[in-house]
This record gives sequence, C-alpha cells and structure tokens, in this order.
Amino acid sequence: MPTTTKDAAREALVAELGADCVRDATNTDVVSGVRPHWVATVDGTERTSVAMKVAVEHGLRMVPKGSGSKLDWGSAPEAVDLLLDVSAANGIVDHAAGDLVVHALAGTPIAEVNNTVRAAGQQLAIDQPLPTATLGGIIATGTAGPCRHLFGGVRDLLIGITVVRADGTVTTAGGKVVKNVAGYDLGKLYTGSFGTLGVITEAVFRLHPVAAEHRWITVTTDAPATAATAADIVRHSQAMPTAIELDRPEPAGPITICAQLEGRPNATHDRAVELAAAIGHGAEVLDQAPSWWGRYPFDPVGGIGLRLGAEPTALPRVLSGAQEAAAASGLPLAIRGAAGLGVLNAGLPGDTDPAAVVELVKALRTGCDYAVLVRAPKDAAIDPWGPIAPGFLALMRRTKDQFDPEHRLGPGRFVGGI
Repeated sequence: MPTTTKDAAREALVAELGADCVRDATNTDVVSGVRPHWVATVDGTERTSVAMKVAVEHGLRMVPKGSGSKLDWGSAPEAVDLLLDVSAANGIVDHAAGDLVVHALAGTPIAEVNNTVRAAGQQLAIDQPLPTATLGGIIATGTAGPCRHLFGGVRDLLIGITVVRADGTVTTAGGKVVKNVAGYDLGKLYTGSFGTLGVITEAVFRLHPVAAEHRWITVTTDAPATAATAADIVRHSQAMPTAIELDRPEPAGPITICAQLEGRPNATHDRAVELAAAIGHGAEVLDQAPSWWGRYPFDPVGGIGLRLGAEPTALPRVLSGAQEAAAASGLPLAIRGAAGLGVLNAGLPGDTDPAAVVELVKALRTGCDYAVLVRAPKDAAIDPWGPIAPGFLALMRRTKDQFDPEHRLGPGRFVGGI
C-alpha cells in the first residue's frame, strides 16, 4: 500500500473514530506472525460498522480481535492492514432469567457472563478452557469445553447474533427467546468461521440451570481398548452424563476416562456409584473434578495445539495411532478431550522442531477423520487445516464470495486459503 494511501486511510479512521481509538500496531498485535498497520478500538455494533466502511473505502484488509486468546489459531492471514479490537464492546445487554436467555456484546468475557447469570442460578454452558475468551472469539472459533456432551456446542446454544458484514452493513439473525429460531442457520454459519465472513458484535445465548450437585467418575488404564469401553459404557448408560472426557498426558502413558454427572443432591451421588460399578476396573467417584478437567493439553500462550476428530467408536484406533505416531517422531504428545464425542485436543511443547511436527500431523491424519493444527509452530510447512472434500470446499468458497466478495476479512486465514 503506497505511503500516501496509508496516510489517508489512517486519517480517515481517526476522523471517524477519534485519535484515542486508532493507534499504530506493535509486535503484540501480530496475527499468526503477521503484523497489522493499525489497531482500531470499537465499542459496539455502530462503531464497528463505521470502522469497516472506512476500511472498505480505503481497501484495507481486516481481522477482528477480542481478548486475543486465540488470535494465533488457524492459518496466518495473507496480510492485515487493520486489526479491529472489539474488546471494548463489553457488557450484558439483557438477562431474561425467566426465559433462560442472555444477550451480551461480543467483547464480553464468558467468565463475566457466567458471573452475572449465576446470581439467578443459571449458566452459559460453554465451559471455555480459556477464562479470558470473549463471546465473539468463542463463536468465531467454535470452541467449547466438556459440557458440550450434554448441552451442545456453540452452534446449539446460540439463538441470536448481530454481525457487521465486510462492507459495513449490520445484519441480525435469530431472536431473543429460545423458541424463536428465525435465521438460526445464519448463526451456525458464522460459528467457527474465524471472522472471515463478518465481525460478530452481539450474541444471544440459551442458558441452563446450575445443578445442585456434581460428581465425577474416573477410571485409569494402560489399554486404549479398555478406555474406549469405559467411555462407551458411560455414553450408553441411563446416567445422563454431562461430559465424558479423556486425559493422556504422555503418548504411551496411562489413559484416564472421567465422566461428570449432575443433578439433585444425594441422587447424583447414588447415580455415580452405580455408574462406577458398571464401569468396573477400579472406577472411583470424586466430589471434585480432576485438576486437568476442562484444560487444553498445551500451553495456550506458547504451546502447539491440535484438534483430532473421529467417531467415538474409533477411539482405540485414534489412541493407538497417536501413540505410534508420537513414538516414531519421538515427540511428547499429550491428548485430552471429549471421548464421548470423538473430539480430542492434543498438545506439544512450543519449542518442538517444526519439521517433526509436520511429520507427526501427517501420521495423525491417516488415523483420524481430521487433524487440525490449531496453534502451529512458526515455519511449519503444512496446511494446518488438512485435506477438505472438493465439493465442500467449493461450497465454502462460494459462501466467502457472497459474504466477503473482495476477501477483506482475514484473507487466507480459514480452510482452503479462504
């Protein structure tokens, strides 16, 4: 971008937003290694729309940012001129406790949302591993914690959304009550899109009551088949588990399966005891979650993170394949995640040799439905998303062309270089 054009773009942003809301980017603002020219702070839908209209007028490429906890996830963008910081769009718009619904701005941390709604004995059942994560970032990356087993993921709990499209147009989909599902599919479309289809500014979520009692049933084994059987027993039981998680901190080490139950006092403990007996193999009932519960198996700041997916019935194959791949590469692969859903996270130290990471990921992809390198090491010569069915990729590209014709939102950051 010529210097004169850059100066004009910055001046236009300052004129519309104010000098206090526009600054030059620093090394702390990089997006997967790519440094923007400027950062614009916006505090809501209207100001986001204004900033994006200026960006379009001056041909700027944009990436939205909340707390920044997952800003380095996914592919590196081709280029970023403007980082849109929506963290100032923070606050609860409305908590309709009687309808079990909360409406909040996208920059609101999920911890703040839950602090508010818990006063009414309610929860937003997205037990996000990163407490600083904002609602907009959670929707954009589609991330959720253990409780998605019972309550569903972000797509299932999101009932309304406000988004500013690439040209600055404000769009709203869905409603403010659970039974109103008009436009719900549009909310699903934005979920997991990594900010490449629009900038999320507000969201409406369905809430659930907080249970009076929780119990955790754990069993530890060295055999992947035994771990899979334990998870399968819980999954098909009548105990209604909230979550079924797996933890294997070392590639050839013990595997722990842990199920969470919740409900009425005493009755929940009795259900847990019955379930532990059904699992056998020394299963125990705990009144507190294990220390690893709901955490990523990698350092969220400097670690290397992967997401592995397969049918729950394929769990023995996935665990055995991961063990073999880790042994072949000599890497200390840790695995943790939703055994009951077949969605696992894996992690490596941040200083792992990028070439070794590439070979490990290739091996993992032969035994999983997908293996996504969500936090890739610098200079890793591999597509972090992996192969995509041509027909599906063509559909995604048409969607991108419709929502962002000039490819100004996070260009190259998503699957297939979208």
